[in-house]
Amino acid sequence: MRTDGFVLREFQGIPYYSCRALEELPGLNHGFSTRRGGAPADAGCGFNLGEVSWDSRERIHENRNRFLSAIRLEGTLFATLNQVHSDRVYIIRDISGQWNPPVGDALATRLEDVALAVQVADCMPVLLADPVTKAIAAVHSGWRGTLSHVMLKTVREIQKSFGVDPANLLAVIGPGIRSCCFEVGPEVAERFTKEFPECRLAKPVGTNPEKYFVDLCEALRADLETAGIKAENRHDLGLCTCCNTGQFFSNRAEGERAGRMMAVIGRVSRRI
Repeated sequence: MRTDGFVLREFQGIPYYSCRALEELPGLNHGFSTRRGGAPADAGCGFNLGEVSWDSRERIHENRNRFLSAIRLEGTLFATLNQVHSDRVYIIRDISGQWNPPVGDALATRLEDVALAVQVADCMPVLLADPVTKAIAAVHSGWRGTLSHVMLKTVREIQKSFGVDPANLLAVIGPGIRSCCFEVGPEVAERFTKEFPECRLAKPVGTNPEKYFVDLCEALRADLETAGIKAENRHDLGLCTCCNTGQFFSNRAEGERAGRMMAVIGRVSRRI
């Protein structure tokens, strides 16, 4: 997994992480937001992009517009999901009607002028792009979604729907909770061990037999490899949200006070 191809960019006071490999694809824009920047609010709110109880709809809407502008996707259809930590993949084939967020945890399309977005605050955000078929996808992979192989199933779905060759795909993992902080009990650790038998995903926390650290990113790497995505096309920002709450929101570290970040990807037509 490559970790050397990321840059922290900023536009009009909105910082975001970008992957150079995706930047090289014509007409493709993307970004991973942080907790910094945004519309004025009480101290500590930060650049929240999700519908949380302590933030107003007006401010969330303004923040989303600012982020889309920062990554040059303003004027596109903003496509989100009702995320439920599942393996459901939704294919967008038409944007003529009103967008009603479907239930699921991955979005994919070949259409231009559609911004695919997933919300995260520890869960792993993954962006996919195929330079040949122009297919793109955004995946929300928490621990339950990772166990159900939402990543692998997304690749399989865009293969079936768009004729994608996984060997051409670029896969980019953004900020999420890492093995240094993702602590679970023995039941969850055992499920990961059974689901990914060839990987050592769960390691004891010191000498405590009731606590384990689980490596979600290694599980994603395994699924990406199984899907047929080349090692040189797999990119990982490598930053832990729980370790870096000055830069990212973290549900594990902050609980209900945590806002939500977004990973967004979209292709733009010449008219925008």
